[in-house]
Amino acid sequence: MSTTATPATGKQTILSVESINTYYGDSHILKDLDLRVDRGETVALLGRNGGGKTTTLKSIVGWVPPRSGRVMFEGTNIAGREMMRNARAGVSLVPEERRIFTNLTVAENLKLAQITAARPGWSLDEVYAHFPRLQERSANKGDEISGGEKQMLAIARALVQDTKLLLLDEPTEGLAPLIVREVEAIIREIKSKGMTILLVEQNFYSALSVADRCYVIDQGQIRYEGTPDELRGNTDVLSRYLHV
Repeated sequence: MSTTATPATGKQTILSVESINTYYGDSHILKDLDLRVDRGETVALLGRNGGGKTTTLKSIVGWVPPRSGRVMFEGTNIAGREMMRNARAGVSLVPEERRIFTNLTVAENLKLAQITAARPGWSLDEVYAHFPRLQERSANKGDEISGGEKQMLAIARALVQDTKLLLLDEPTEGLAPLIVREVEAIIREIKSKGMTILLVEQNFYSALSVADRCYVIDQGQIRYEGTPDELRGNTDVLSRYLHV
């Protein structure tokens, strides 16, 4: 499918979220929300707890379909489509809970993801080359590896499925500072291979260290868009919406 060029940059927009409204029951969570992600970009969506960050990702993949608005992925409106169909099109969500199979080994988790993929993505050799710790732990079950290793495995499972747009929900949540640095390095590495990433993150400093561009969300609406450097210099936005 085709993508559209962003006039200001000339880059190809792979994802365009256009005025979506998402509800949980009668609770109006996302309110005419707009954002875009260009091909090859890493975009961070920042905000306080309860602001709508995770709901935005769920609305994109079809977990919680928006009641109105469009989610344009590679020129096609995927709003309301089944999650599996969107995953097969190349939209992969790595949820905060990671959701690996704890009763399967690392290798079995990866092979199962390969089997269920619509098209092949990374090979196991490529995964192990970029995630050597997973190769070391390949025979260990999911409940026998650390939190950081579980996050690596969750990301690697998405990569073996020919992912075009990787959605990461709080990838550093609950991890020790040293492991956070490792996850940041992984994000930079897969970005260098051309991966497009939309990242939801509570850790402001971690997100800005990997992002090309960022949005700030509050009460279901985008309040700010800019580069990491621009956001760092905007004391009003930092104090009002991020408590930094």
